[in-house]
Amino acid sequence: MRIVIASDHAAVALKATLTAWLRERGHEILDLGTDGTASVDYPDYGYAVAEVLASGRADRGVALCGSGIGIMIAANRVPACRCALVSEPLSARLARTHNDCNAIAMGARLIGDDMAKACLEAFLSADFEGGRHQHRVDKLTHPEVPA
Repeated sequence: MRIVIASDHAAVALKATLTAWLRERGHEILDLGTDGTASVDYPDYGYAVAEVLASGRADRGVALCGSGIGIMIAANRVPACRCALVSEPLSARLARTHNDCNAIAMGARLIGDDMAKACLEAFLSADFEGGRHQHRVDKLTHPEVPA
């Protein structure tokens, strides 16, 4: 799978850990940075992950910042991106199976390496169920869809 990943300065270490872990599992990684601890603006990295997903250059995305909240909000400003903030594997799996999310966000200051890996594994191994969820997901992109 081709995975795009980006972080702000607060999540550089977690990004490095997850990038290496994903590569060990055979995934192709598009690392958008940042690569240092100098302060950067998380919206720039959230937008970048979302734009790569929207262009079709990656199958899934991972957005990381201190809390995961800001970068998730930024990513979700791009309509083709559905990014869920997750902190444990069940929410990561449900983000895929029920909401057809193509990205997850995590907070490096709130989640450890092992839990982040567990979330990512749950997210990447799940498929969208469609069915009763499809109509609701359609409304996420097109609010005018009738009930």
